[in-house]
Amino acid sequence: MPVVVTGSIATDHLMTFPGKFTEQFVEGQMENVSLSFLVDDLVQHRGGAGANMAFGLGLLGLGPVLVGAVGSDFADYEAWLSRHGVDTGSVHWSEFKHTARFVCTTDAVNNQIASFYSGAMSEASSIELAPVARRVGEPDLVVVGPNDPTAMVRHTQECRTRGYRFAADPSQQLAWADGGMIRELVNGADVLFTNEYEAALLLQKTGWSDAEVLDRVGTWVTTRASAGVQVRQAGAEPIPVIAVPETKPVEPTGGGDALRAGFIAGRMWGLGFERAAQLGSAVATEAVEVVGTQEYELHKQPFLERFAAAFGADAADEIAPHLP
Repeated sequence: MPVVVTGSIATDHLMTFPGKFTEQFVEGQMENVSLSFLVDDLVQHRGGAGANMAFGLGLLGLGPVLVGAVGSDFADYEAWLSRHGVDTGSVHWSEFKHTARFVCTTDAVNNQIASFYSGAMSEASSIELAPVARRVGEPDLVVVGPNDPTAMVRHTQECRTRGYRFAADPSQQLAWADGGMIRELVNGADVLFTNEYEAALLLQKTGWSDAEVLDRVGTWVTTRASAGVQVRQAGAEPIPVIAVPETKPVEPTGGGDALRAGFIAGRMWGLGFERAAQLGSAVATEAVEVVGTQEYELHKQPFLERFAAAFGADAADEIAPHLP
């Protein structure tokens, strides 16, 4: 049973600012912000939340099916994803628009300022999931990642109608979506993914309490940066999981997508919530130690040794049979 990942597919343009953004702001002039940052470097990488999650699942041997919209400039990117175990047969190619672009600057303390051009992603709303299921089989899970808003709502509604289990990952789209849309995206999800800021935004915009969210989803996974990740379910004690210590943190972009890939893979393997969250934490650390969201590798033995150091030998033994 395949995992279908819907979401953005983009090219990332990543820059590093050696100072702190907060030192550039002038008190009392926030309504007239006009800032320019001299950055140290510029790198271009493959990205997009949907593609990033699919890449991580591909490395873990899940053979995910990627669903999204791209431009005619996607050929090299498609070959890359295919080489890393991602099924791209259900990607929609636009005749007129370029693949989406993500432009992000990160400062010395990992604060980020980013812009996103949707491009071909605006055509993702034309994609129906039923033909995908006819091609690859009924999905075991559909990830509804950040994407064209109309597409996100359509995919979520189709999952409910057709009885597909789905994971809600509204991510950065929470910033502009209204409460009604957020409630539509979250209600009935098997898994809800947010970071701490997104969790607060979700509560504020929906008017729901934490308990009301947990009544509407199966599991709520909240990433907490260096504090790790927390897994919650209604009527159960929260499960905190530490972040795997970084040895050479370089670029935080894509860490959340990698964590989601690890968590989903763990659950597809039949692991418990704690072990799946530990796997997600470990994959996320691999991702942030390189520049770019799809530049990390998962070499089995070193990965297991690092996993054992963070979570114990028994935990490593449990995931070892599943790693490709």
